[in-house]
Amino acid sequence: MMRIYFIGIFILLTAIVANFIAYKLNIMTWYGFIEFLTASGEKEIVIRIIDYVWLFLAYPIILGFGYWIGNKMYQFLFS
Repeated sequence: MMRIYFIGIFILLTAIVANFIAYKLNIMTWYGFIEFLTASGEKEIVIRIIDYVWLFLAYPIILGFGYWIGNKMYQFLFS
């Protein structure tokens, strides 16, 4: 159970950093995407190709990297 918690912390930290970088680069995050899906017709949100690439390719790969780093760190520290 401790291993799962430790890896989860690394995934969370990775997600925070990834969202910060996406925000600074003006790339849509999942929060903006959900807002887009639930928006009524009042405002227009443009989703660019880079947003789709980020949300459905790069972001999951980055979170997977967070898992990998967390697992390696756990093995290094506790095994």
